[in-house]
Amino acid sequence: MNQAERAGLTQRQLDSYWMPYTGNREFKSDPRIITAASGNYLTDADGRQILDSLSGLWTCGAGHSRPEIAEAVFKQLNKLDYAPGFQFGHPLAFQLSERICDLAPERLNRVCLTNSGSEAADTATKIARAYWRQSGQASKTKILARQKGYHGASWGGISFGGIPANRKLWGQGLETDLLNHTWRAESVFSKGMPEQGAELADELESLIALHDASNIAAVIVEPFSGSAGVIVPPKGYLQRLREICTKHNILLIFDEVITGLGRSGAYWGAEAFGVTPDIITFAKQITNGAVPLGGVLLGEEIYDAFITKGGAPHSVELPHGFTYSGHPVACAAAMATLDILESEQLIERVADKAPEFESKIHSLRGINHIVDIRNFGFAAGITLAAKAGDPTLRPYEVALECWRRGVYVRWGGDTLQFGLPFKIESDEMDRIVSTVAESIEALYPA
Repeated sequence: MNQAERAGLTQRQLDSYWMPYTGNREFKSDPRIITAASGNYLTDADGRQILDSLSGLWTCGAGHSRPEIAEAVFKQLNKLDYAPGFQFGHPLAFQLSERICDLAPERLNRVCLTNSGSEAADTATKIARAYWRQSGQASKTKILARQKGYHGASWGGISFGGIPANRKLWGQGLETDLLNHTWRAESVFSKGMPEQGAELADELESLIALHDASNIAAVIVEPFSGSAGVIVPPKGYLQRLREICTKHNILLIFDEVITGLGRSGAYWGAEAFGVTPDIITFAKQITNGAVPLGGVLLGEEIYDAFITKGGAPHSVELPHGFTYSGHPVACAAAMATLDILESEQLIERVADKAPEFESKIHSLRGINHIVDIRNFGFAAGITLAAKAGDPTLRPYEVALECWRRGVYVRWGGDTLQFGLPFKIESDEMDRIVSTVAESIEALYPA
């Protein structure tokens, strides 16, 4: 009996669901079913407690199944389950937006609410293009991004994203061009930000010369690339991007779906890296993963470009939004999550314990087949050597061996990825690190 059967699932039910970002053939031959979660642990269909080293999918930093969030959601469902967001409002959407603005970097004081990070990236880039049209520069339409970047799975996300496997199946997307990524062989095993490589940002000048600033609306990058395996920019790199964008009158967008709201040891990666963009996207940790919610932070100058040219007072200034934008239940979950982050000082805890995590994850250097380790805040990536010519095979094998040993580790491409729960204890860090080492040594004995 496999885990699907133990969870009470029929074969038809298993076959009916086309799972996202999953090898469906492999999974359905040997299902891994999660039936519950609490704190830093998942429970599988066999009743095993699995230590969650990725906080869900970078989402549940405050720990799973927080009763405060559940209570807030329950109360909101019984008070106002849904309210139309077009032409009408409900209090929590405004209260949450104000609270996010209060936490935002200086100058970012307006919020658009979405339902996911993908929608947030689409919203941010749409606003960027429309802003220039509103400002009388309609030719500024091109979005520049970066190789190894991930901005969701929508048309915008796969167009501006720089992970080849997420692009090749779909054909031509929206107009874009990509900067090279910031990983360099001479910076392997860097702790935090690599010392060298800020000059890589100067490639943006070359792309601007190619396309001309009059045709470029925005540059969108993650402060560090999460889904590509935690590719951390060199010191000075993001500052240089900011300088170049300012010089050429191009908007800079930070995709902070992973880096925002604590993962970087600050409320925003912008704060952690000391660079303020024109627009920030967020999602994931804003509700601790409990209810889908995302959003876009931007400045008053961008907002006013639409408001001042809005036409008649009843006219719609920004023809954009979603049925579930600012959903009252999602807003309730977000307010409760922010309460937890603040009252338990979880973001400060990440900053305090990040050096310990850095030391422990880098202790894996020297283990057979580990060719690089990178980290920032409570995020880390390990690159494994290719096996039999397939760079994706060894991470898959190691991650499943970790699962069998009771630790959930995400694999993607040629990497293992870690996004620790914010309340993780030292012994749990030790267990994650030792399980990775033991799994590699068991699979590939020297």
